[in-house]
Parts: sequence; structure tokens; C-alpha cells
Amino acid sequence: MKTIHVALICLLLSGGAFAQATAATPDSAASRLAGNKIDKGQLASNLDSVGKLLETSSAARQIESSKAPEALQRRDRARELYSNAKAALEQGNLEKASALLAETRSVFFDAVRFAAPEEVTAKKLENDYLLRLESVQALLGAYKRVSGEKSAGGVTDTVAQIEKSMAAGALLAKDRKFKEARAEVDRGYLVAKAGLTTLRSGDTLTRSLNFANKEEEFHYEIDRNNTHQMLIKVLVDEQKSSGEMVRSFLSKAAELRVKADAAATRKDYAEAVKLLEDSTSELVRAIRNAGIYIPG
Repeated sequence: MKTIHVALICLLLSGGAFAQATAATPDSAASRLAGNKIDKGQLASNLDSVGKLLETSSAARQIESSKAPEALQRRDRARELYSNAKAALEQGNLEKASALLAETRSVFFDAVRFAAPEEVTAKKLENDYLLRLESVQALLGAYKRVSGEKSAGGVTDTVAQIEKSMAAGALLAKDRKFKEARAEVDRGYLVAKAGLTTLRSGDTLTRSLNFANKEEEFHYEIDRNNTHQMLIKVLVDEQKSSGEMVRSFLSKAAELRVKADAAATRKDYAEAVKLLEDSTSELVRAIRNAGIYIPG
């Protein structure tokens, strides 16, 4: 089996950062907070590069020569996504084109992984860990800055939890246990993100992001609620069980989330936002009860 050039692997791996950068819809409130913008010329250039990656690169030849069904299937899916991304760009829908292009690269990388599993997967695990570590560091810096602006309490405890996860991940990475290291920094990432979005909630959040309407605020609150759900799932999985009080908070949070989704279906976004905020508050209580302090 041919060896994929290091430079090409790095190019493929850069798709993780690209996907993160384009995951949020540009011009949305969350995107404005992160400062993400889409440049049409750069997007067109990226599209051209990905097209060459799919069809003429050594990775593309690797997939073709491997004859691995899983690799070929994902290659074909990547081509389909690429075609859709190209069409979206031609129609002027930069947000859709950007998201589809990110997905194209992700699916294509999966195809390469199936074509050369050991070589690429090992590098990808390391890169995934480093990318997530970089994200945690950025969120931690933002958390400290915002908490200072708001004179929020409990910051020391939250920061300690994040730094503990980063330190544990660093020890595992030193032994090249990148999968386990990624799991540790994922935990820190969720704590940092949940803490930061909670600090940004309420009046301060609305002023900072300048929501265009309640529907836009609803989508931001959905992301915030999902983040807290992921964090409590990690904590409950770690403990293998949850106490009665935690289960009570989670049950109430789930009930409120269902009502919020129903309100959004009726286009009553003001009510949906309020219900989501209440749901997230219940999740914050569950997280605290499970041993992690975050503001809220």
C-alpha cells in the first residue's frame, strides 16, 4: 500500500479546523461573537483545492487502488457533497456552500482512513487532540475575560476544572494516547463552553450579539442547551449512575426542552427562548449536582 505524503495528510487534517470555522452560519449571532466571516474568493479557492483533492491527489489514487468498499462509498458521497457545494456557490449561497465543503472534506478524509487506516488514523487522532486543545485554550481565555467583565462568582472553581482536564489530556498525549487525551480535553471544552455561554446569557448576551429577531436567539439558545446536555452526559457516563436529584433536574430540563421545541414549531420564538433558558438552568443545576461548578 502506498504511503500518503505527509504534506497531503496535513492538508487533509486541516479540514478539521476548516469545519470548525464554518460550522456556525456566518452572519448569525453566534458567528458574530466568534468573528467568523465568509470570503467568496477564498471559498472559491477552497472549492478548487478540494476538487483537486477528490480527483487528482495521491489520496484519491490511494482510495481508487484500495478497492475498499467503505472507502469508495465515502469517496462517492464526498463527490456528491462537493457537487452540491459548487452549485450553492454558483447560486450565491455562501453559507450553504461553506458548510457543504466542510462536510465534503470530512467525508473524504473518512474515505482515506478506510483506504489506509493505520497510517492516517494515528495522525488524525493526534491532530484532533491538538485542535480541540487549541479550542479549549481559546475558550478558557474568553471565559476568564468575560467573567472578569461581569465579576462573576465561582470562576476559580470552573477554571480549575478546565485546567484539570487539560493537564490530564497532556499526560495522556505524552504517552501518545491521543484518543484518551481527546476525551479529557473534550470534557474541559464542554465545561468552558457551557460556562462561557451561561455568562453571556440574558441582557448581556442580547446586547453583545445583537440578535436580529427571536428566531435567531432561539437557535443560539438551542446550541447552549445542547452543550449543557453533552456535558451532563459525559459526567453521568463517568459516574456510571446519577443521583435522584440529578435525574429530577434532567427530567425537568427534558420536559422544558420538548415544550420549547413545540413553541418553536408554532413560530412562538419568544416563548421558545424562555423555555429553553429554563431548560438550560435545570441542566446547570444537574451539572453542579454532579460535581462540576459552572455559573448560572
